[in-house]
Amino acid sequence: MLPGRYTTHTHENLVRLCGWMPFERAVETLAGILGVRISPSSAIRMTEKAGAAYVALQTEAVAELERQAPKAPAGAEQMVFSGDGAMVPVLHGEWKEVRTLVIGEVRTSPAGETHSEALSYFSRLASAEEFTRLTLVETHRRGLENSQQVGAVVDGAEWLQGLIDYHVPQAVRILDFAHAAQRLSAIALSLPTSAEPAPSARIEQWRRQLKEEGAHGILQELHSLHAQYSDNQVLAEHLAYLEKRTDQMCYPQFIKQGWPIGSGIVESANKLVVEARLKGAGMHWQPAHVNPILALRNIICSGRWDEAWSQIEHRLRTDAYQHRCQSSQRRFNARRDKARAAKLAKAHAAHPPSPLPVATPPDSSPTDLPSISPSTHSHPTKRPAPDHPWRHSPIGRARYASSPYAKN
Repeated sequence: MLPGRYTTHTHENLVRLCGWMPFERAVETLAGILGVRISPSSAIRMTEKAGAAYVALQTEAVAELERQAPKAPAGAEQMVFSGDGAMVPVLHGEWKEVRTLVIGEVRTSPAGETHSEALSYFSRLASAEEFTRLTLVETHRRGLENSQQVGAVVDGAEWLQGLIDYHVPQAVRILDFAHAAQRLSAIALSLPTSAEPAPSARIEQWRRQLKEEGAHGILQELHSLHAQYSDNQVLAEHLAYLEKRTDQMCYPQFIKQGWPIGSGIVESANKLVVEARLKGAGMHWQPAHVNPILALRNIICSGRWDEAWSQIEHRLRTDAYQHRCQSSQRRFNARRDKARAAKLAKAHAAHPPSPLPVATPPDSSPTDLPSISPSTHSHPTKRPAPDHPWRHSPIGRARYASSPYAKN
C-alpha cells in the first residue's frame, strides 16, 4: 500500500486522471469507473505529492549525471529537438513562463515528406539557465549527444542558442521558417503604400523565395530598401536580426537533407502538454505546484507512464518510510527526555541538597579589639605591670625579687 488509505491501483489511476484533466472532473471520472469517491482536496494533495516525487527524482538524476558523467545510450540516426516557452497563470493575477524541450526522431516517408516521431517532452517553470541544466536528464536518456545527426529548430531567442551550445553544439541550427517569414512580413508592412509591389504580394514573393532559394537574395533586396528608406526603424531592426542568422536560413539545403524547417513540434507541445492542463478557465496555480503537474504531463504525453510510475511509487514508499522513522525517533527522544527529567526530579525530592553555610562577616567594631595601655604602647618594656597576676604568685614574687627589675 502507498501512503494513505487507498489501494495502489486507486492511487495510481487517480494521479493519472488528475494529470489529464481538472481535479474535480478526475474525481468524478474515478468514481464512475472504480466506484471510489475521493474529495477534490485529497486528489490535489496526492497528485502534487506524486508529481513532486518525480521532479525530485529527475533533479537528483541531473546531479548524478553531472558528478559521474556516464556515457549516454545510443541515439537514433537522425534526431531533432526544439524548445520554446508558454505563459501560464499563477496566483495574484501574474503570469509565469514555462519552458519546454521536445526531442524526436526524424523519418522521411516514401513520398519524400519529413516527419518527427517518438516525441518526448520536458517542461519546467524555471530560469533559462536552470532549465538548460535540468534538461540534461532527458537529452541523456534519449542519447541525443550520440546521434549521428542532430537538428535544432528554434526561433531566435538567445536562451535557445545557449540550450544548443550546452547539449549539442555540433547540431545543425535551423531558424524556424514561420519566425523568419514573420520578420519579412513586418518589413513589407512597414514600407510606404506607394512602394511596389503591394505588401501582400511582396510577402508571398519573399516567403516563396526564402523557402526555395534561401536568404541571400532577399537580404540583398532588403539592403537596397534600407538605403532607399533609411529612416525606417522597423526595416533596420528586422534586417539586422535576419542578417545575424543567415546561416540558419539555408532552407533549400535543410529540406534536401531531410530536416524539418518549422518548430511545430514544440508549438504543439505548448498546447498539448502545458496549456491544455494548466491554462483552463479560472485556473490560477501556486508557483510551487506547477512543476509537479508538468512532470506528470511530460510522462503522460510522452507515453512513458508505466516506466515512470514505478519510480514514483518507489519514491513515495521510501519517503513515507523515512517519515515514519523520523517521527518514531522524535517520539522516542521525547519519551527519553521526559523519563530523564522525571528521574532527576524524584532523586531531588528524596535527597534534597544540604543548604550551604552562610558566611558571617567578621565584626571589626572597636569594642572587640584588645585594650592596649597607652603607656605600654608608647613605651614598650619587659617589666610586668604592677597588677599582673605573675607578681602575686609565690614563684613570681621570688623570681621578681631576684630579677634586675626589682632593684629599680
